[in-house]
Formats: sequence, C-alpha cells, structure tokens
Amino acid sequence: MPLTTTIEMLSAARKNGYAVPAFNCENMEMILAIIAACEEMNAPVILQTTPSTIRYASVEIFAANAAAAAKKAAIPVALHLDHGNSRALAEDALRAGYTSIMIDGSHFPLEENISFTKSTVELCMISGIPVEGELGRVGGKEDDISAENSGYTDPDEAVRFVAETGVSSLAIGVGTAHGVYAVKPVLKPELISILKEKLEIPLVLHGASGLEDSVVQDCIGRGICKVNIATDLRIGYTKAIRAFLEHDPLCFDPKKYGEAGRDAIKEIVISRISVCGCQGRAHTS
Repeated sequence: MPLTTTIEMLSAARKNGYAVPAFNCENMEMILAIIAACEEMNAPVILQTTPSTIRYASVEIFAANAAAAAKKAAIPVALHLDHGNSRALAEDALRAGYTSIMIDGSHFPLEENISFTKSTVELCMISGIPVEGELGRVGGKEDDISAENSGYTDPDEAVRFVAETGVSSLAIGVGTAHGVYAVKPVLKPELISILKEKLEIPLVLHGASGLEDSVVQDCIGRGICKVNIATDLRIGYTKAIRAFLEHDPLCFDPKKYGEAGRDAIKEIVISRISVCGCQGRAHTS
C-alpha cells in the first residue's frame, strides 16, 4: 500500500477506543522490523523520525525507505515528522513525501505557540496533510528535545489552541517524559479524560517508553489515540547488537548483527501493539 495519512487511523482509534503506536525509526532495519511486526499483528502503524534522526540521513532517505516498505505491506503505514522544530523542516518533510507532521511549539508562550503551529497547519493544509501540535511540556531528554520539568496541559488553553491553530491531533502534557525515567513520573491521567470531553480531535501520549503497561492502557481508555515509542526501541536494538557481538566478536558482517537488532525490534513492537489494543485493526473505520 502507498503511505497513508494519520487522519483515518487516528479517527478510527478515537471512535473504537484503542491507540495506534508511533515508532521512532533510526534506520532501515527498524523500519523493516516494525512493518513486519505490524503485518503479523494486522495493525496500523505510524513510523516517525525526529530532527536529529533526519540529520543523520535526510528526509528523502527515510521517506524512500518507508515508502518502499509500505508499498509491499498489506497494512496502513503513515510516515510522521516527530517534534518538527521549524516550518522549513516541515516543508522539507512534505516535499519528501511525509504523510503526517508534528510541529512542536510547546516551549513557547501560548500566543507564540499558536502562531507558530498555525503557520505549519496552513502550509500542510494545501496538501491535505494532518498536523499534530503540542500544548503542555513533555519533560526529559531525547535527541534535541529537552525540558527539565513536565508541564500539564491546561484544558481551557487546549480548547483555544485547537480552535485557533486547526491542528488534527494534540500531544498533551500529563506528566510523562522523554528518554529514560530517572524517577517515577507524577502522572495526571484524569486530565486525559477532561481533555477528551472538551476536544474533538485525537490525543497523543509522548514519553510512553518505561511506563507500566497498565498505565499506558489506562491512558488509552481515557482517550489517548496515539502512543509514541522511541527509547524502548533504541535500548532493545542496541542491547541485541551488543549481545550478538559479544557472542561472536569476530563477526564483521553488518547484515548478521543487523538481523539480531531487527528481531529485537519486532518483539518489542508486537508487545506494544498488544498494549495499545490495535491488533486486528489495520482496516478498522
């Protein structure tokens, strides 16, 4: 199938009470493993790349890899820009073939975040590409994304933000953080329920790596429709390759230890799909 947008898959998730996992991809091996796992589970999937991952290669290379893999898949696959930090990067991603864009102005004051986000929504609207915004800070450190503290999303500000920007989905701050949790997060899951009542668009949970499965499932039950997963994949991929090379230190074939990394990613993805409840949902409307 050709790459699809996130509009239909997130709308179906909101309607039917599950979430679509969005997996951060660092290379071709991750892309192939993620799609293979989702095909096995008959689940829709969102592949995504951050600005630092894009600098490692380019939007063109990641889009080409994702499009080629999606073309052979029997499930819907979207390609999403995660934490886009400029209109120029969003434009580059659109031109390369990305089918979903996040623009993150959460570090700005509300007025500036609205203006910054609205500009990207207007850009993407021309091509019919959905935009995810963020309101409230997701703390932690991951790639270029860094915030000392998590900030909770204000429901009244969220209503205004969505109305004035026209975003298709909203990443919210409920106490989660990017990267590895140094201390147990102070979550406010009830905030998700409040925001779902006030907003008519899908809600997104960042910082899901490291959370207990039951916590993620509670968030989904309250209204989360997209769950971002990055750190779990990076740790699993690296551990698998390190273990392979420790077992066979003379191996110099990247395909061999790359396959070990792919196997580890596939196992993690299957687990996350089950937590999100989207198995068998590839073609749900």
